[in-house]
Amino acid sequence: MDRTEIRSLVGAIFAARSSRTTRVAVEQEHLAVDLLRGGTVAPDRVRPVVAGRPYADLVSFEPGGQVELSLRPAPGPTAMRLDLLGATRAIAADLAEHGIALVAAPEWHLASRRHLHSPRYDAMERHFDSIGPAGRRMMRSTASTQVCLDWWPGRAGLEQWELLLLAGPFLAAAVCRSGRLATWLEVDPGRTAFDDRLLHGDDPVRAYADFAAGAHVFVDGGAAEHLTTLFPPVRPRRGYLEVRFPDARPAEQVEPLVAGLAALLYDDQRRRSALDGLRGERPRLADHWRAAADRRLCLARGLELLGAAAEEVAA
Repeated sequence: MDRTEIRSLVGAIFAARSSRTTRVAVEQEHLAVDLLRGGTVAPDRVRPVVAGRPYADLVSFEPGGQVELSLRPAPGPTAMRLDLLGATRAIAADLAEHGIALVAAPEWHLASRRHLHSPRYDAMERHFDSIGPAGRRMMRSTASTQVCLDWWPGRAGLEQWELLLLAGPFLAAAVCRSGRLATWLEVDPGRTAFDDRLLHGDDPVRAYADFAAGAHVFVDGGAAEHLTTLFPPVRPRRGYLEVRFPDARPAEQVEPLVAGLAALLYDDQRRRSALDGLRGERPRLADHWRAAADRRLCLARGLELLGAAAEEVAA
C-alpha cells in the first residue's frame, strides 16, 4: 500500500474540518430476527418490506443481516430522538407484519450466518479467520449505536479528536454492558486500534496514516478503499467524528448518550477540563481498554464525563 497516498488521503480527511456547528447524527444498528425460528434473517427478506417506504433511503445492511438506520444530521439530541423514534417504530411495525423483529441489542448469542456475500466481505472474513473467531462474531452477531458529531476546525477540533480517544475506555465502561467490546479487542488490533497508537507523536495525521499503512490489506480498491476497512473506536470522517464503540441500545435510550457526548465535545470549557484530567492516562490507554472490555474499569469516570446525561445513560 502506497504510504504517500494514504498520508495524502488522511490529511484531506483531517483538513475537512470547516465549521463550529453542533449537529448530531446516529447510525443505529439492529439485529433482524425471525419471530418464529429465532435466527437472524437475510437482507433479502427485509428489502421488499422497506422498499418505497419514507425511511427506505436510511436503511443499509451489515454482513450478519443487521439493519442499519443512518439518520440525517439533526440540530440537537432532541430532534435526533424524534427522527430516530419515528424511523425505528415505522420499520419495526412494517417488519413485524412479516414475522421479523427488530432488536436493538449489542450481541446475538445464537449461531448466526453471514447473510451478505461479496468479494469484500469474503476477503474480510478470511483475514479475520486467520487471527481467530472474534472477526466472525463481530461481522455476524454484533450491533452498535454509533454517534456522529461535528468536527471543528483548528485547535478545538484536535482537542475533540484527542479527547474522544483518551476518554474512550472510560465512556465505554459506562455505556458498554455486553461482551461486544471484548470481541472488538480480539478482532485485529492492527486495524481496530483499541490502544494508544492513534495518539503516538504530536501529529495526528501521521499517527492515523501510520495506523492505516500498517493494517493488512485485503481489498483491491486502492488506498481509499483500504481506509474503509479500518475500525478504530473513533473514526475520522470528512467534517465529523464517528464514535463507534457504544453498544446498541433501544431508540428510546439513545438521546442521553448523544446529549452527553455532544456536551463533552461542543462545550469548550468542559472539553478542555476533561482533557486536562485525562492526558495523564495516555500511557495506560491500552490497559484501560482491556479493563473496560473485562468490566474491571470503574464506570464512574465515564459517567462523570457524560455529565448531566449520565444518570439516564446508566439507567
